[in-house]
Amino acid sequence: MRVVAFNGSPRKGGNTSRYIDAALEPIRNKGHEAEKVQIGGHMVRGCTACLSCRKTGDGRCIYDDDPMNSWIEAMKKADAVIIASPVYFSDMTPEVKALIDRAGYALRGMEKNPLTRKIGAGIAVARRAGHTHTLMSINQFFFINDMVVPGSTYWNVGIARAIGDAEADEEGLKTMRRLGENICWLLEKLG
Repeated sequence: MRVVAFNGSPRKGGNTSRYIDAALEPIRNKGHEAEKVQIGGHMVRGCTACLSCRKTGDGRCIYDDDPMNSWIEAMKKADAVIIASPVYFSDMTPEVKALIDRAGYALRGMEKNPLTRKIGAGIAVARRAGHTHTLMSINQFFFINDMVVPGSTYWNVGIARAIGDAEADEEGLKTMRRLGENICWLLEKLG
């Protein structure tokens, strides 16, 4: 089975990446294919609501001047999708918002939504606050796309600021590993 994890942080190798790695660890250990895709830091446009994707129904955004369509394709091919974002003023990064909006419009415009009954898990990373709202905003994307959303032993959030702070967040890393275990369990049940 295939899992794709989108890193919405512009800090490659930063805390959000570390929490993703913790979630992917048990997935890889069970022999599943897992890919981490760096979306943070890319210049991507937001959805313009032009509705071209609804007219074509091919699950692609008409704007082809950024990597968005390759990210949408990765979602289509995956059995489980993880979207992770650091908290920016109590919400997700602009790159994550663009992914959610453009992928959501394009995929929901297809005759059969390819995300239906796939697994979707959000991860939010904050210095202090805003992670609950960010996590719920990401989860709303999964809910409206008819996906199965696993939890963990706590909210799927990490507490970190400076690069490397995630290593001191034992509970957060444990939560992410359990999230990965729950994704594996669901892959076996749904597969």
